[in-house]
Amino acid sequence: MKKYLIYAMEGEKMCFLHALMNADQLIEAGYEVKLIIEGAACKLITVLEAENNRLYLKLKENGTIHGVCLACSKVLGVYEENEKSGIPFLNDMNGHAGVKDFVDKGYEVMVF
Repeated sequence: MKKYLIYAMEGEKMCFLHALMNADQLIEAGYEVKLIIEGAACKLITVLEAENNRLYLKLKENGTIHGVCLACSKVLGVYEENEKSGIPFLNDMNGHAGVKDFVDKGYEVMVF
């Protein structure tokens, strides 16, 4: 089975929604998928939480959303809000969320 890591960095909501839709489509096709929220995308958690976005909540609840960048959450001023979301903070790459562990496990990385 193929494995994909979707590394969402873009702060534009539409781009992030496409990352979520691709993750969902790949899961439904039987692939293993994880999603990491990095960079400017860290600001979108509060937006999607407030909207009760069904797809975002589905992927959060089923564990597809693996984590959010600790450093970017702090720098962008959304640390407290992101902490409330319950999504784990990741900091394995100098305070940021790296891809190495996933690449080592055979994941193909897709950057949005």
